[in-house]
Amino acid sequence: MKKATFLTFSIIGALTVYAPAQAETYAPKCFAPLNANTKTINFPAKKGPYKIGFANGFIGNGWRVQMLQTLRAYAETPEMKPQIKELRIVSVGTDVSAQIASMDNFINAGMDAIIVDANSPTAFKPVLRRAQQAGVLIVSFDNIFDGAEKYNNLIQVNQDQYAIGKLSAEWLLHNMKEKNKILEVRGVPGNSVDRDRHQGFRDALKEGGNPQVVEVVGNWDDGAGQKAVADALAVNGSFDGIYTQGGSIGVTHGLLDSHKPLVPIAGEGENGFRKLIASHSKEGLLGESIGQSPALVAVSLKAAVAALQGKPVPRKSGSRCLKPITRPSNPARIISRI
Repeated sequence: MKKATFLTFSIIGALTVYAPAQAETYAPKCFAPLNANTKTINFPAKKGPYKIGFANGFIGNGWRVQMLQTLRAYAETPEMKPQIKELRIVSVGTDVSAQIASMDNFINAGMDAIIVDANSPTAFKPVLRRAQQAGVLIVSFDNIFDGAEKYNNLIQVNQDQYAIGKLSAEWLLHNMKEKNKILEVRGVPGNSVDRDRHQGFRDALKEGGNPQVVEVVGNWDDGAGQKAVADALAVNGSFDGIYTQGGSIGVTHGLLDSHKPLVPIAGEGENGFRKLIASHSKEGLLGESIGQSPALVAVSLKAAVAALQGKPVPRKSGSRCLKPITRPSNPARIISRI
């Protein structure tokens, strides 16, 4: 008798939030506080339309490309276009100093707000102070800053990255046949998402027997991830499970091309990854796909405009929609809140 295989999809959407809303918060269904202790920001209202800068870092994968396209598209919608005088986008790669310089350039250019996907959670304190002194609003998302409560001009829009890593580990522990050795494919070093997902993943593994973990860097990129997996398999032999923060398509191809036994893969939200899992499920490939939507940047732009208009916005807001939904009639467990 053949053992049933299951295709697991987990989608964490950026546009709906489930934290308790405070009555004084603008658009609470969108900007719910991250937790009960989150304070709102009441930025002095400015007359629009506004000059918005986006200081982006890493640009080396499909998520970032889609994120930038989403920002441009949302800025052209009837809701946003009348509010924006200028949208200026700079991508600097992984260079922290270049990203700080781009923020300084935006401050000196008189931007009303700067959106940031930060290359480091700790290196931006001086430029954040300069922005505060200049009266420039900062909205960080995805890879955010530590110590945000120190700045009265800073809004952070994000999801629980620690929980994403934790869920991935719990899923692997539940679905692996053996629990001896796991391959962890990490993201871009120095970014808060990589740090927090890694920590959540490792903490959950400790609670689940603490299997051996071989760690490689895939930079959230398909090509780098595929090579990292191929090299790890060549050196270490087979693994009992694989966790990748991104570049899931390449990671899956790395396993498939190795002709080694197929093992559960906990990956990100790429559609191509889900298609690979579906197309190879009869061969025994099992996958989980937990994804943070690139549309988080649209929420960040909306937050920036609302705050510039003087509307109260939580200093920290994000989606807490990690509750799984089980569909008994379908061999798929879906976590979906978009």
